[in-house]
Amino acid sequence: MSTLTASRVFAPIGTAGSLFAFALDVLRNLFRRPFQLREFLQQAWFIASVTIIPTALVAIPFGAVIALQVGGLIQQFGAQSFTGSAAVLAVVRNAGPIATALLVAGAGGSAIAADLGARKIREELDAMMVLGIDPIQRLVVPRVLACMLVAVFLNGLVSVVGVSGGYFFNVVLQDGTPGAYLASFTALAQLADVWQGLAKALVFGMIAAIVACYKGMNAKGGPKGVGDAVNESVVITFMLLFVVNFVMSAIYLQLVPPKTG
Repeated sequence: MSTLTASRVFAPIGTAGSLFAFALDVLRNLFRRPFQLREFLQQAWFIASVTIIPTALVAIPFGAVIALQVGGLIQQFGAQSFTGSAAVLAVVRNAGPIATALLVAGAGGSAIAADLGARKIREELDAMMVLGIDPIQRLVVPRVLACMLVAVFLNGLVSVVGVSGGYFFNVVLQDGTPGAYLASFTALAQLADVWQGLAKALVFGMIAAIVACYKGMNAKGGPKGVGDAVNESVVITFMLLFVVNFVMSAIYLQLVPPKTG
């Protein structure tokens, strides 16, 4: 194996190690002072402003598709009374956090990567380090916390809108009973399901922000390098989100016993 081929083969391993080290550095700086409150508020407002409308619009078809698919499948087995529980739990446990994370990564994360990448090629980050300012504490930490906060609130929005959309389409298009839809949900759902969705949204928002900041701060090659960093950050985030979602779901199902009606 030639040296060039070996470097290409092991390059992803080195990138994964660098990303993990960067994430540890960010977590360590979360507890350092002073806290950049103004930067945090600005980033939280920006991320929320670019994601709240798309999130609300995406949540409606998410809930509707889940309700229609689950409702049609359950009707074949004559268990229409469980449509509400199956549809709502699917939205709260998985669809809500994933939809939130994808929009946060696609809209907020790409903007973060582009901003930091532009600062990198203009050598602003190097100038900050020369002045004794830690770019991670000054720029990365506020963005990570802002993504985490916005992801939690958007997850609540997706859950409410998705459940409402699923209720509407189940009752109107599938002739479901409103009382049975709500009763089955309250009979099988647990408060732990809501906490799981919030925990997923928190972790997903952190992953999206860390990956975007890492790719932005390591952008190279001028404007084209910034564009490549933005694309890579979104792709890497999507891959990590689905892996982490599987791991968190598996752990939850092992630790929390299902509620029986």
